[in-house]
Amino acid sequence: MNLDDLTPRSRAVAAGRPDEPGEPLNTPLVPASTYLAGAGFRYAREDGTPTWAALEEAVGALEGGHATAFASGIATAAAVLDLLDVGAEVAVPVYSYAGTRGLLDHAADKGRLKVRRIEPSDREGWLAAAREADVVWVESPTNPTLDLIDIAELTGHRARVVVDNTFATPLGQQPLSLGADIVVHSATKLIGGHSDLLLGLTIAADEGVAAELRDARTRNGATPGALEAWLALRGLRTLPVRLAEQSRTAALLAERLGEHPAVTKVRYPGQGTMIAFDLADADAADRLCASLRLIRHATSLGGVESIVERRAMWPGDAHVPAGLVRFSVGLEDPEDLWRDLAQALT
Repeated sequence: MNLDDLTPRSRAVAAGRPDEPGEPLNTPLVPASTYLAGAGFRYAREDGTPTWAALEEAVGALEGGHATAFASGIATAAAVLDLLDVGAEVAVPVYSYAGTRGLLDHAADKGRLKVRRIEPSDREGWLAAAREADVVWVESPTNPTLDLIDIAELTGHRARVVVDNTFATPLGQQPLSLGADIVVHSATKLIGGHSDLLLGLTIAADEGVAAELRDARTRNGATPGALEAWLALRGLRTLPVRLAEQSRTAALLAERLGEHPAVTKVRYPGQGTMIAFDLADADAADRLCASLRLIRHATSLGGVESIVERRAMWPGDAHVPAGLVRFSVGLEDPEDLWRDLAQALT
């Protein structure tokens, strides 16, 4: 059956699999750096491995473009910025992934790039950047404030549109279908889903841009490990069911948090596995994080376990509201999660 005829849920399971009689049902882990000369793969840093190729095929089928795997999510951002000429201008949300902003700030300090920082809600500012800048770097929802930015209305202008789709996943939205040029993912998060790997992915609408990104990967040595690629592909297979269950729990908990007197604001876009909520101040947020028992206090997100952290504690996120708690909802029973939250809020 043609993959295009399948729903995304089925595509996540079916894409990137061997299909010849006698082949293994699942793409095997191939821990090889070099291959016998003659045809096909030659050297992993340049040509990849069968495991990378299967992961790239599967993610590309879900996002509707040409995928390339990298060593980490931040390596994908570095590769995209590597395509820009010196002096290019990049627009980025004020509230967004600190690692990306750190890369941009470093490039600006060295005189390589110009950076335009825009409030997520500033529609006119985003439209101006789409007309004037070289790249608009969009997160929707943003990290960690979960603001939404209209991707479609930023496309078709001067700027190349790059979308970090880590929070939404390919099952929540497909930015290329909205006119974006490049999608990036930290597959460390929801795609991998088990907090046991580092891996990034780019997906380009244009095959020529995808080739440039692969060249950047080779040039900078930002190649994923064989085990990490295999784990990410295995995680992708269960993403549809994990995302559905975790999103149902997130919606329930967001509603209950909104009714709790200790919570001053709930930030939830109506779907997905991420919630942010504000408490009175940094001390209140720190007390909550220290009082939780089932929910873990740690950084990162997207795993099967629920995780919270006060984002403003990180130097790159010092401008985030001091009492904001980012909550990655896992697969635990929602009633157990709520009991833990309720006792910690008290």
